[in-house]
Amino acid sequence: MRALFLDTSNTNPDICSKVYVLDDGRVSGFMGVLPMAMELNGRIINAAVCSSFVAEDRETDPFAGARLLREVLAGPQDLTFGETINDVSTEMWKTMRGHLLSTYSLDWLRILRPASLGAELAATRFSSAFRALTPLSMMIDRAISARGHGRALSYYASHPDKVDSFTDEEASDAEFAHLARELVGQFSLRPVWSDESLLTMLQHARRKRLHGEPVQRIVRARGGRAVGLFLYHGNPKGIGRTLQVMSLPGQEQIVIDRLIRNAYERGLVAIRGRTQPAILQAMIGKKCSFLHAASTIVHSRDAELIKSATDGKAFFNGFSGESWTRLIGDSFDQAGE
Repeated sequence: MRALFLDTSNTNPDICSKVYVLDDGRVSGFMGVLPMAMELNGRIINAAVCSSFVAEDRETDPFAGARLLREVLAGPQDLTFGETINDVSTEMWKTMRGHLLSTYSLDWLRILRPASLGAELAATRFSSAFRALTPLSMMIDRAISARGHGRALSYYASHPDKVDSFTDEEASDAEFAHLARELVGQFSLRPVWSDESLLTMLQHARRKRLHGEPVQRIVRARGGRAVGLFLYHGNPKGIGRTLQVMSLPGQEQIVIDRLIRNAYERGLVAIRGRTQPAILQAMIGKKCSFLHAASTIVHSRDAELIKSATDGKAFFNGFSGESWTRLIGDSFDQAGE
């Protein structure tokens, strides 16, 4: 937390985290803020990413959270946004003229092995004893997959397709960061990443032990041209969590297909991630389910910034947000550290 919310203040000391202090000097709430440089059609934008948000003892001071948020929104930044905003905080943002971005606020889920997914969910929610059913569930999944062509909503099986003309290859942090900087250029409102900042985020993103091992790939066409990338975390027999998907315009479906196939071949039971407008459109026909778990919301006094965000021309979520941090998905107990 020191590295995220205090050390990053050197980037822009005027955009910083806030604490809520009672009359007796006790700190009873805080909002973590990450400064981020963005660009809109060549104009540099100072942005603030709202992260961890905590207010203690709501019964005694029910307005502590609202006051913290109001203080952050009144800061010197041009744009304020968050991508993991829960329902309670969403209502606060709305009352302060925040704009909810619906096409950035959905989670997608692709079921790969339905019986194994059921066993994993039961083990996670009720008892690890359900994992003893894994051999049986794997047999059921093989039988289900052998019955059809693999395009059903409830399961997946790889089949000959145009995606076979493409490959996905393991990527180093430097290769991944370089391509990400190229691909983000297609968005009118986008983060300004340096190699150093992206490498730092990738180092954080690698450590999400609760989500599984990182899988960092570049998708290439025949001949070696890079057309996209993806990064997800997941272990065999588990549920993968996609942190970032990026592609050249028009290649979104190919990159998504390679992501899903990679997760299937690694033995995952399902793969999930967060939407963006181009990704959402490309997923039509991919047999994905969609649900709302958290909201992406923006706030600005600049009408041009709001229009770019609400028109779907901005790049949010993943590395343009807070999902890359270790606070989401890592273990911080003594044994884990």
